[in-house]
Order: sequence, then structure tokens, then C-alpha cells
Amino acid sequence: MDEKRLVIALFGIAVALVVGFIGYRFIAPLTVAVFLYYSTRRLFHRLERFRLPARVRAVASLSLIGVPLIGLIGYTVLLVLIEARRFIGRYPVAETVGAENSWVGDLARLSNPTLDGAVGAYRSGQLDPLIEFVSEQAPLLASTLGGLALNLLIVVVVTYYLLLDGSKFHEWLLTFDDDAVVREYLETADAELEAVLYGNLLNVIAISIIAVITYTAYNVVAPTPVEVPYPALAGALTGIASLIPVIGMKIVYVPLAAVTSVPTVLDGSDLALLAYVAGFLVVAAVVVDTVPDIVLRPYFSGETTHVGLLMLAYIFGPVVFGFHGLFLAPIVLVLALTFASTALVRLLGGNPDEAGAERPASVPQGQRRLDEF
Repeated sequence: MDEKRLVIALFGIAVALVVGFIGYRFIAPLTVAVFLYYSTRRLFHRLERFRLPARVRAVASLSLIGVPLIGLIGYTVLLVLIEARRFIGRYPVAETVGAENSWVGDLARLSNPTLDGAVGAYRSGQLDPLIEFVSEQAPLLASTLGGLALNLLIVVVVTYYLLLDGSKFHEWLLTFDDDAVVREYLETADAELEAVLYGNLLNVIAISIIAVITYTAYNVVAPTPVEVPYPALAGALTGIASLIPVIGMKIVYVPLAAVTSVPTVLDGSDLALLAYVAGFLVVAAVVVDTVPDIVLRPYFSGETTHVGLLMLAYIFGPVVFGFHGLFLAPIVLVLALTFASTALVRLLGGNPDEAGAERPASVPQGQRRLDEF
């Protein structure tokens, strides 16, 4: 190697290290962007039938997922604040926690939670404790909100340009092809990543529909004091919570049952109504949590990836990498398994066709595939 090639190689290594450090620094939003890319890519391509420009299709694909999600979160926060105010006003929470002069007590005295009511409360000084608390925590709040805004911007921008130029990046990688090994690996990994991550989105939608139907049906037979509040919203949140491993949907329907039973317990009027709450927990655990996981999970687990390995990836991912490991671990698993079933077999001198490339031995014969669904 001459001096010019050595300098170019050293410069390339330096650039790769810098890019790798930046990627590691923002690994969380980049991972979420890859998840959203594979979740929306099918919709992006199917919008071609309407002869829309690529940029319009990319914006529409992101909007159909992002806008409802942001609206759902905002609506949830608003309802939590309204219901918290009603609860504080109905029950002696301020006296119980000794907060008569704090913002909890002031929140209980707000009789009109509208814009005019908030302006009147500000003028009368009722919001002074809350404003003082926010002022004291301003640096922390600004840092947190700034970080969230930056990560959200990275997710949107990276997903948008992956939808536009993902095929160009794919073709660039194929320039390093050698004996069609790289092409086979990239195409197989790309198809399996789309199947697994798009399957996650389908699983969220299916769980949301099942949860909404279950919660609504429960409200039909349950007495008014123990009805599930906002069943449609609760069902949608249950579907989103299904992405979280181990705990999953329990972080929604268990607190929901607790919130439903609290007024009955505090009033002490008819404790027999708690039997309905217990029945709700049983129905939610079976119909919403257990049965869909057994029946639907194999359909949405991808084309060849083993269901058990995928479940372990969802469990260990957040433990090893943090919250973004929920999306990163399945990606790493798919890349590793695809490499083992394609490139590694060829590198070791084997024949992938003889090894059963159509359905690897690691996949049970009874496992359903996403294309069959």
C-alpha cells in the first residue's frame, strides 16, 4: 500500500469513528427511526397507486402514525389532569396529605378548568404555588423538553429520508457485493426486518381493537360506579403498551381496575361491586393479554425468526440497552440470524439450499408466517 492509499485509509477510519460516535450518541432516536421506517414502508409504497409524489407519500405515511399518537398522548394527559382535579375536589386529598396551602389545595379550589377560569385563578393568586414550583424546576424542565424535541426531530427527519432514499442506500451497499453473498444477505435481512417490525405495528392495532371491544362490552354489563372510564382511549393505550416486554398491557388495565375501584372503596357504599372489578381483571388478563399473545404473536413474528428468540429479544433488549432496546434488540437479532442462515453458511463452505433456506431448522414447523396471515 502506497502513502496516498494509507492516508486515505486513515482518513476514512477517522471519519468512520466520528460517525460511529455520533450514531452511538443518538442511538435511541436512530433506532426508533428505523422501526418507524419499516413500519411505514409498505404504506409508503402502496400510496403509489394514487400517483402521489414521493415526498407527499412520505409525509402522509408519517402523519398517519405520528399525528394520532401525539393526539392520543396529549388527550390522555388532558384527561388525567381533569380527572385528578375532580378526584381532589370530591375527596379530601389536600387535607389528607397536609397540603391545604400547596398547589394541590389550589387545584381542588379551581371550580372552572377553562381558559377564563385559569386566567381568574392566576389573577387571584391561586396558581402562585404551582408557578413557583415550575420556576424552581425550570432548568430541568427546559433540558428535558429540549432533549425530547431534539430526539423527536431526529426520528422524523431520519425516517422521512429513509422512506425517500432507502432504496438508494440499499443499492450503494450492493456495490460491495462479492459472489452475491452481500446481496442475498441484505435482501433477506431487509425483508425479515420489515416483516418483524411491521408485525409489531399490526400487533398494536389488533390488541387495541380487542381491548376497546372488551372494555366496552364490560361497561355494558357493569354497574355505573365501576365502569371503565374512557374505554376507547384505554383500549388504544393498551395496544401501545403491548410493545413493552414482560409487563406489557398490565401497566394499563391493572391501574385502570384500581382507578375504577377507588371511588367504591372510598365511598364504602356497596363493596360487592368490587366483584365486577375482579371480573374485569380476569377478562382483561385472558382476553386482552394472554389469548392474543398466543394466537396473534406467531402471525406477527416475521417470516423466519423464531417466536421464542424474538420474545427473549423484547425482554432482554430494554435491560441491556435501555428503553430503546425494545426496538434495537429485535433488529440485532434479525441481522444476526439472517447472517447465520445466509452469509455464514457460504463463508464456511456450506450450501444454504441444502441447509433448508426456505424454512430454517430453528423455526418450528407449526409456526405461522406473516405472508400466510
